[in-house]
Amino acid sequence: MNWIALTNNQQLDAIKANVEDEYIAIFKHSTRCGISRMVLKNFEKEFDIPESEITMYFLDLLKFREISNNIAGDFDVLHQSPQLLLLKNGKVIFTASHGDISVESLKFQLGK
Repeated sequence: MNWIALTNNQQLDAIKANVEDEYIAIFKHSTRCGISRMVLKNFEKEFDIPESEITMYFLDLLKFREISNNIAGDFDVLHQSPQLLLLKNGKVIFTASHGDISVESLKFQLGK
């Protein structure tokens, strides 16, 4: 899997400004949480969506808490961990957390 590390607010600004009809996903992960680790491992194992169809960002919540807070505020979503957000045209169109995070649910949202 080719994650793009989400490490600064300029990246978040670019994600919010994206109106190119692209799909962008943000996976919010806590490195201290066993559930988050398990969900991430399963997600990565199952992931088979071509890179041309979605851009995948990875956010380490403990290192970049401010970005996580900005995501919650900017997109009006409740903070959870782990959490997967799918965006299109700069807006959140789907969220999942904990056991609801799956490649199949993501594919469904992409019309696959």
